[in-house]
Amino acid sequence: MFNFDSSCLHDFITNDDIEKYQTKIDEIHEKLHSVSEKVNDFKGWVKWPINFKTSEIKRIKSAAEKIRKNSDVFLVIGIGGSYLGARAAIEFLNSENYNHLIKNSPKIFFIGNSISSQEVEDILKICDKKEVSINVISKSGTTTEPAIAFRIFRKFLEDKYGKEKAKSRIYCTTDSNQGLLLKVARKEGYECFDIPTNIGGRYSVLTSVGLLPLAVSGADIDKILKGAYDSYQENLSKSLKVNNCYRYAVLRNILYKKGKYIELITGYDSRLRYFFEWWKQLFGESEGKDGTGIFPASAIFTTDLHSLGQFIQEGNKILFETVLKAKNVDEGLTVPLYKDDIDGMNYLSDKKLNYINEKAFEATVLAHTRGGTPNIIMTIENYSEYYLGYIIYFFEKACAVSSYLMGVNPFNQPGVEKYKTNMFKFLGKPGY
Repeated sequence: MFNFDSSCLHDFITNDDIEKYQTKIDEIHEKLHSVSEKVNDFKGWVKWPINFKTSEIKRIKSAAEKIRKNSDVFLVIGIGGSYLGARAAIEFLNSENYNHLIKNSPKIFFIGNSISSQEVEDILKICDKKEVSINVISKSGTTTEPAIAFRIFRKFLEDKYGKEKAKSRIYCTTDSNQGLLLKVARKEGYECFDIPTNIGGRYSVLTSVGLLPLAVSGADIDKILKGAYDSYQENLSKSLKVNNCYRYAVLRNILYKKGKYIELITGYDSRLRYFFEWWKQLFGESEGKDGTGIFPASAIFTTDLHSLGQFIQEGNKILFETVLKAKNVDEGLTVPLYKDDIDGMNYLSDKKLNYINEKAFEATVLAHTRGGTPNIIMTIENYSEYYLGYIIYFFEKACAVSSYLMGVNPFNQPGVEKYKTNMFKFLGKPGY
């Protein structure tokens, strides 16, 4: 069950506003689903739920089982789309305290997403006297942050195990046809997993980029792919009356044209924190070009209501909210009863925390919409592998459609490339 509720927008958007977009949606649908002869059109993710290679899935499962048996620590080296999706998915399925709670799987740490010396040193200390495997993820192998981290931890493994044994603990996820990382992997004999040439980093979580770390965590990747497949099938219609994915993209654009320049995605469970980080990259890099785009921001409620709630309620009316929540979660702890009721909380005694959390959600939506902040509410059945795959594909497709509606290419990131070029120049890289 996936429920898309836009009823809170009735004071902001009319049906006529939405229906005016149908012709554009028809055109964009054809553009997305058309067969292209270009290997770099970056639309490979669109039909990925029906086109993924079962042979690659089998190899992922085999490698994951090996890592789960021989490793205490599994390091995922990557930045941006090469790590955000995997971390988001693992915490979505478990908790942001995954490494503290897990018992039968390796602890999983994500490294190579910054150049903080302290962060690298901390991970080296964690790995001391532990059995370690690493997965370096990079399409090219030239991105500075993960390339540095790979050098450091590759040397760590070679010093610890010797070069020959170390290579059986190094896994590379990269382009299958080209790139420096592929060259290194072939030379050293590392096992490689494929990043399809026509799938960009921020759209790659349902490939080996995300699936290997997920399988190592113990997740059922078949169920993830089944959720993505059903999301693909359920969002094939061109009609805005039945396709919630396209409807969401249109609603975002209408709100943007009405002066809502910021989308705040919110949730009432801390396990969504990194899922929202993945979402922010997906929409930020896809839409933020040519002086246009909705700025993607996120918040975890009720925590952030005590820092952002005042602005949302009474500040500049430049944002709208998209709420992601699950219908069925464990009831959770119960508020205890104290006879003296000195803190005045006995009116909540015997109530479950998740019941109180649900009432906080209802109260917040009511307050924010009445205060002039539109709300879109998406409800999944639970935080399971199936719904993880479903919602990932839903957001990927909605993002591409929304970007096209804004008149920008969803699949490039020229601004990011400029920062990389400048950094190479400042660091004295040959050729820059």
